[in-house]
Amino acid sequence: MRLGVDIGRVIIGGSTVPGGSDTQFFSGDTARMLATPAVPGAFDTLARLAPRFDQVWLISKCGERVQRHTRQWLDHHDFAARTGIPRDHLRFCLRRPDKAGHCAQLGITHFIDDKLDVHQALRGVVAHRYLFGPQRTPPPAWVRHTGTWREVEAAIGRDIVAGCPR
Repeated sequence: MRLGVDIGRVIIGGSTVPGGSDTQFFSGDTARMLATPAVPGAFDTLARLAPRFDQVWLISKCGERVQRHTRQWLDHHDFAARTGIPRDHLRFCLRRPDKAGHCAQLGITHFIDDKLDVHQALRGVVAHRYLFGPQRTPPPAWVRHTGTWREVEAAIGRDIVAGCPR
């Protein structure tokens, strides 16, 4: 089993956490960017989930500048040491649907992302898909909505135990 995880608004909080904003990560200076908070529960939950998987990969859509910021943020927050996810288990792409190619190449079996169009692209590629965070409309039945990291952990735990495809 292999877990794939998006980064923006799934691990790095920005506007999804109280007091945070996307602009501090995308257009602020380095200090403000590094001060962008993590999504509550992300680090602790990933630290508990990582040992349950053969591998965990971070897969994110962004350009070169945000890729550099993302790497800086992960290093600054000691992400690898705190979660057990290797620093080099990081993939980037320029379009959201391209995450499907990374997932296929890496053999991802479970994926967490906050964007429904990503999950649409992953249908037929990744068996267990978790739509993270608040959503504007009710998600379709072919993806599991998980509003918080606590819900992600519970859903993944149930899927691992049941071995049920989603």
